Amino acid sequence: MPYVCHFTGRKSSFGKQRTWRGQAIKKGGFGLKPTGITRRKFRPNLRKVTALIDGVPQRVLASTRAIKEGLVVKPLKRKYGYTRQQKAAAGN
Repeated sequence: MPYVCHFTGRKSSFGKQRTWRGQAIKKGGFGLKPTGITRRKFRPNLRKVTALIDGVPQRVLASTRAIKEGLVVKPLKRKYGYTRQQKAAAGN
């Protein structure tokens, strides 16, 4: 399963981490010099949730923003709730 939000499409992005050495000029030094530049990963805050997708409960990765905004529709906890929904859907 790729590390991507099922609802918003948020995924990992890359950047750089810089390490500096030296004393700032305004503090009496010769300035800051970068001594190490390494690649790093920015990862989204994803959670495994059970969501209703096309009426079927599935385990998917969802970002916390998608959960907060209400994009994730969670299934009912108990079985008897489904029968009431199914009867209503069949009657319409």
